[in-house]
Amino acid sequence: MRLWSKITRKEDPKMYQSKDQHLKRVLTTKDFLALGIGTIVSTAIFTLPGVVAAKYAGPSVALSFLAAAVVAALVAFAYAEMSSTMPFAGSAYSWVNVVLGEGFGWIAGWALLAEYFIALAFVGSGLSANLRGLISPLGITLPKQLANTLGTNGGWFDLIAVVAILIVAFLLSKGASTAARVEDILVVLKVIAVLTFIIVGATAIHPENYVPFIPQHHLNPDGTSFGGWQGIYAGVSSIFLAYIGFDSIASNAAEAKNPSKTMPRGILGSLIIGVILFVAVSLVLVGMFKYSNYAGNAEPVGWALRHAGHPIIASVVQAVAVVGMFTALIGMMMAGSRLLYSFGRDGLLPNWLGTLSKDNLPNNALAFLTLISVLIGAVLPFTTLSQLISAGTLIAFMFVSLSIYKLRPREGKDLPQPGFKMPWYPIMPALAFLGTLVVFLGLDKEAKIYSVVWFLIGIIIYFAYGMNHSTLGKQKK
Repeated sequence: MRLWSKITRKEDPKMYQSKDQHLKRVLTTKDFLALGIGTIVSTAIFTLPGVVAAKYAGPSVALSFLAAAVVAALVAFAYAEMSSTMPFAGSAYSWVNVVLGEGFGWIAGWALLAEYFIALAFVGSGLSANLRGLISPLGITLPKQLANTLGTNGGWFDLIAVVAILIVAFLLSKGASTAARVEDILVVLKVIAVLTFIIVGATAIHPENYVPFIPQHHLNPDGTSFGGWQGIYAGVSSIFLAYIGFDSIASNAAEAKNPSKTMPRGILGSLIIGVILFVAVSLVLVGMFKYSNYAGNAEPVGWALRHAGHPIIASVVQAVAVVGMFTALIGMMMAGSRLLYSFGRDGLLPNWLGTLSKDNLPNNALAFLTLISVLIGAVLPFTTLSQLISAGTLIAFMFVSLSIYKLRPREGKDLPQPGFKMPWYPIMPALAFLGTLVVFLGLDKEAKIYSVVWFLIGIIIYFAYGMNHSTLGKQKK
């Protein structure tokens, strides 16, 4: 078989339905909203508004969040239609495999895999930093060897991050419904914490801190832009990772009840709630204190509340935030393990990854994901992790946006009619692609270099192993 024919060979959607039928359909719209909100409203909402305001956008950080939300929403419409039509495990990987072909599906899936590996380590690291900040006033401190990543301030590994990831892995090994119940409770607590900050912080707003709302443009010492539309754009690329959580919903589509309705509601609903909370937190934060106060501040929300005279509320909000970060770990770990399961299911990675436990759970994939995430989190510091999450996800988003053009002609034929369709077709898919491309181009040079290295590794694995062991390839012979 010619090389191009192998790369573009398409999976029969009925085969995915057959392969995924052993996964239990137990997740409802409420569960998907909790998964999405839990992943979107996570570490980022308690850190990024202050960081981006100080470094890039000033008071106009809210515009950066809105612009990023517009791009995310365009892609979310595509995700909603795809997941409604093809409720398979693996999200973008499985969809692109069906509509564009195996090689393109692998690239999209490999891009998402980077997101899950790195995001788990990122959230674990953020959880650890916030928890250590909470307990340090009590005189409880960890040895520097167990509080920092390898090579950072004499660290060996981040013990709290490792323990947090292992706890979530254990919980998920007991089943999606168990994890979903825990997720529902933690998400409610976290949203209450965010709303508490917004309400209390709003009483301490000083209008003069909003002037000028869009500062004059100049270059930072590191060469990045501050102020003007350039600063807003730089902020968009930095904070886009805040909205990528809706992909974690799509990866669990094979476990959804009535997916044609629950998937679009979960994806679009969680994004809308996330946007409202992010914009509100941003406006309150820069209104309480001048944006320059948040430079290099790893906990701007807690800092602002304490300096506004609310130390007890600050401690409570931060404590709930730490507990709430487990929701992001649950969402990302569920999604990542289902993606790895999909690779193993299709033979593109070793088959044992696609093997289900006696309870019909992808626990082999879960164990592998946990191991790699712990290793990444032990080696790479928090600041480096935060730069690497968005690149792979944006590339996968581009593939999904373009795949709508191949999906539409097949709906109602070999694919079912979806319960939701992306509006303004064929214009909106193009806008979604262009929007994600613009955000990708705004990423820093280091993130782009790492993403190129990651894709080279993925291409090598596909040609050396996946192409020759693919179950689809064996069927085509």
